[in-house]
Amino acid sequence: MKLKVAAYTLNEMLIVIIISSILIGLAFTVLTLVQRNMWAIQKNLEVNTELNRLEQSLWIDINKYSNLSFLKSEDKLIFKSQIDSSVYYFNSDFITKTTDTFNVKIERKQFFFNGNETFKGTIDAFRLELSKKYRSQHLFIFKRNDATQFMN
Repeated sequence: MKLKVAAYTLNEMLIVIIISSILIGLAFTVLTLVQRNMWAIQKNLEVNTELNRLEQSLWIDINKYSNLSFLKSEDKLIFKSQIDSSVYYFNSDFITKTTDTFNVKIERKQFFFNGNETFKGTIDAFRLELSKKYRSQHLFIFKRNDATQFMN
């Protein structure tokens, strides 16, 4: 007795393989697009996080310390109080503060005292213009002067 086994023809199998390969190719293409977008989102988040860390650190220090000064020769910003001090060093591609490093590139720095631009010495406000990586944003950090600023 002859028993027939149900099977597909060679043409049917080729069509299935072709359709499967097209679907798998589309799936990998979509996966690649999603992965690229995820990398872009991650990079953007890293950049914004670094900028927010710097801004937060500067605001904390400017409100914590009573005296601020800038030394242009050493390119450093000094925060001092009766008890403690903190120093920010500006380099070409990053800013360092004690054990912290902020990977933020500064294009231009402006320092002010009593509303007038100054290039060294005591300051009460400063503006940092960031590179194009940060969409040319700027940070303006200031403090209110009290009587201790004008004594001695």
